[in-house]
Amino acid sequence: MNKKYLNINEVSKLLDIKEHVIRYWDSIDPKTNKVRIDGISTKSRAGTRYFNKDNISKIKDLKNLLYDGDSQNYSLKLANRILSSNKKPQNKLILEQKDVLIGEHQNNEKINKILKKIRDLCK
Repeated sequence: MNKKYLNINEVSKLLDIKEHVIRYWDSIDPKTNKVRIDGISTKSRAGTRYFNKDNISKIKDLKNLLYDGDSQNYSLKLANRILSSNKKPQNKLILEQKDVLIGEHQNNEKINKILKKIRDLCK
């Protein structure tokens, strides 16, 4: 990429993503009044979307998360969370998920002990 910024048509062709999809990802969600995916484009004062290397990288990552071949894998909200959390090392994300599962397991054990005591008292 020789140019510092590309327009939406060039990015669309480069990444094989339709322009309207990129516009949707970069648009404002009417429910939250926030940009659906932050950092997708750099806008001029007139509102024209331009894309630098970082923007294009983010769009490429988003495409990889959302699409595998022709099938859609994730919701846009989940993909946004994954992209936002990519600042954390992947191992840390796995450890955090493991901690949640362990916590749930420990809670289940406590509930089972309480239920056993209640059953014993009812006998």
